[in-house]
Amino acid sequence: MEWLNYHHLRYFWVVAKEGSLAAAASKLHVSQSSISEQVRELEASLGEKLFEKEGRKNRLTHAGKVVLSYADDIFAVGHEMVQVVRQKRESKRLRLYVGVVDSVPKLVTNEIFRPVFSMPEPVHVVFKEGKMSDLVAQLAAHRLDIILSDEPASNNVNLKLFNHTLGETGTVICAAKPLCAGLDLPFPQCLERIPALVPSDFCPLRRSLEAWFREMEISPIIAGEFDDLALMKVMAADGRGYTAIPAISVREAIQHYDFQILGEIPEVLNSYHVVTAHRKLVNPAVKMVTESAKKNLFGGSKSKPDPPRAAAA
Repeated sequence: MEWLNYHHLRYFWVVAKEGSLAAAASKLHVSQSSISEQVRELEASLGEKLFEKEGRKNRLTHAGKVVLSYADDIFAVGHEMVQVVRQKRESKRLRLYVGVVDSVPKLVTNEIFRPVFSMPEPVHVVFKEGKMSDLVAQLAAHRLDIILSDEPASNNVNLKLFNHTLGETGTVICAAKPLCAGLDLPFPQCLERIPALVPSDFCPLRRSLEAWFREMEISPIIAGEFDDLALMKVMAADGRGYTAIPAISVREAIQHYDFQILGEIPEVLNSYHVVTAHRKLVNPAVKMVTESAKKNLFGGSKSKPDPPRAAAA
């Protein structure tokens, strides 16, 4: 049986990530000649060239790209193993670093992560909100354990991503009670009589709503568009217009904002995914989130991760 020298693989991995021998040497605190020798030995053991010169930089060959893809997985799993073992050994509170894509409603995030705070072992959760591209960069740098998103993530050139689908939920149209008073048309025709507050274009829910409006031949009176969906709900509660809310969080929205339901749109689906840099879910808090969401919020969605998505053009 042939054995892989992981020391050689790590030197190759750092060179590929840093883009040059000089940068890798600085990061690893060793000489460039030492790194070069380690990479040559790896190439010899594999029987393939992993780099080719492009000016002063080292460019990955096809074989190098394949090896880098596997190295990403190997060292991500190794990092995860060390973290899990250290947490158990040191009996410290479990930490979970979560990136939340900013188009995911706060009430939905709360519902999905509610079980974590009831685990027998206390968990310290750190939430960071942002755009998917920024959160993926943090995931690649091991500053995040997972990302919660309302659409599957696509792979980029440096990181293989796995989408663990939690499930789908329909949409409910809600508004402040005074705004609903006196409406003389049934749903959905009544939506042409009062203003609409909608997510901005980047949000998947906005695109689904627009398709539904067209199908139902509804011409909404759009009074506001929002990146911040929490602000959208606050303004809806103040009577500025009706708004769309994922069905799994409508009960909390009614309690919090005193909304009235105008109608339900089960065909306008909101999907939610946990994005990771590795196929297996080892962190017990992550397993709790995914298993509870699939069973209790979404009624038993598929448990296996989606295959890695093709790189975005």
